[in-house]
Amino acid sequence: MIRNRIIPSLLIANKRLVKTKNFKNPIYLGDPINAIKIFNEKQADELVILDIYASKNNEEPNFVLIEEMCSECFMPIAYGGGIKTLEHIQKLIQLGVEKVILGEVAHTNQSLVKEAVSIFGSQSIVAMMDIKIPFLKNKPTVFVKNGKINTRKSPLDFALEMQKLGVGELILQDISREGTRLGYPIELIKEITSHLEIPLIVLGGAGSKEDFSKAIQSGASGAAAGTLFTLQPPHDAVLIKYLTNEEIKSL
Repeated sequence: MIRNRIIPSLLIANKRLVKTKNFKNPIYLGDPINAIKIFNEKQADELVILDIYASKNNEEPNFVLIEEMCSECFMPIAYGGGIKTLEHIQKLIQLGVEKVILGEVAHTNQSLVKEAVSIFGSQSIVAMMDIKIPFLKNKPTVFVKNGKINTRKSPLDFALEMQKLGVGELILQDISREGTRLGYPIELIKEITSHLEIPLIVLGGAGSKEDFSKAIQSGASGAAAGTLFTLQPPHDAVLIKYLTNEEIKSL
């Protein structure tokens, strides 16, 4: 039986571990290396690391920090943030990153995406799709620049574009649900996966292990979460946790 993929997601800003809500107001959680060590102990399936500082400030990836994180991490790492060139991708893979997540550049330079797939293989290239419903609209569209610029592309159209370019995986993140514990966009997951042949990972909105089950039953190949694994209610105290093997198998 194929194990359901449940993936912790860590946000990095200026070398610090943070958490946001709807892509806003990052709060400091601690040292990302310590978090990685804890997820090692808890035997997490893999880890998504997103550097929101690099993306926001138009900087390249912090390769020194990434090297340190990779050296400490016993699980596969998918990294995104500040990636703009093939040289960036090559260096990340050389440092030990297993999957490179392409965000804004997947919209602005699709020839780079295609070339990256050709050079490094589909299994190494992941596309990130941040979505939300624009003001006075009733259907979600894909956004870039930390949710500030509307590409006016539907999630399904963008997903099919990325599949055609050869990416090995797609991450769907609903900005309006990020950090809220309100659950994943189930109907959108169903719509996209009914047309998609590559795996879809959902990120943002998980409030319980039941949300993981709903996402996977709706067609997602895996579910990622940040708040659920790092902040504990009712006062959002910092406490890193993960599901047990038994809980994952039961999803």
